[in-house]
Amino acid sequence: MADYFAATGTDITFYDTAAGTFTSSGQFGSDVNITDNDAGDNQFDTTEAIAFEIRTGPIGAQFIGSINIGGTDYPIVEVAVGNTYVAGIQLNSTTYPTLSSITSDPGFSTANFTVCFAAGTFICTALGARVVEDLKIGDEILSSEGQITRVKWIGRQTVHKLFSGPHMQPVRIRAGALGDGVPHTDLTVTADHGMLLDGLVINASALVNGHSIDWVPVDELPDQVTYYHIETENHDVILANGAPAETFVDAVTRKNFDNYQEYLDLYGAERFIPEMERPRISSQRLLPQAIRERLGFRDQSIPVSANRMG
Repeated sequence: MADYFAATGTDITFYDTAAGTFTSSGQFGSDVNITDNDAGDNQFDTTEAIAFEIRTGPIGAQFIGSINIGGTDYPIVEVAVGNTYVAGIQLNSTTYPTLSSITSDPGFSTANFTVCFAAGTFICTALGARVVEDLKIGDEILSSEGQITRVKWIGRQTVHKLFSGPHMQPVRIRAGALGDGVPHTDLTVTADHGMLLDGLVINASALVNGHSIDWVPVDELPDQVTYYHIETENHDVILANGAPAETFVDAVTRKNFDNYQEYLDLYGAERFIPEMERPRISSQRLLPQAIRERLGFRDQSIPVSANRMG
């Protein structure tokens, strides 16, 4: 399922599809979530119905494409005839007279963004814990069950805070938030990175409870952050700061990593990695009640987004 979140205050550009010009720019006055109905992918496309969810409830809308500016994709959504917006950026009619003046793609993938570990994350290896940025291809790391697997590739992506937007705001999982001593120290991952809990693969963003698991405030982030993802032979569960977490699965495109050419030089072409046979949860509203209670959600019915972009 594709799911694009825009917090209150996120930039927005309005476009009059009838006139064919940008009309104004502003900011969202409330949290907005764009969701499609296809649980089988992370991709919006023009053939799928989507829901434009604001505080007053969901509104049926049409995804009409995406634009790429400065290396970042932004979704274009029509919420009514003649009323189209570009989420996440402010544009003007002088620089971009029409949508046709911008490179437009028919789809928009929520997998365009890394799902990775922040630098300094300790990964359990056959020789002890090592920080993720020091790992190399061929190194032996341990699965959560103690089995040895080898690193096939370390993907890296450097994110510039100025251009990243809310979709790249990382999540901080405090020590002990997932259980007794799990993780053993604070763990920072990107929002869509899957953590393993009760046999479920749960995106970190769905675990945010506003206290022990929360968004890292943007003003705490440096101007640029490098994230790392570990690829092994299979879609595995490894230990990051002692917490079970997923390895790379190719629902996330390798092309978005800075060192994608290195992968091609090593292996010639991308390979398919079947996703592990565990249910994945990408939204707070789908969390089992037992997990919500264990994680200490203060309001058991309303998803937490208190410190989003704070």
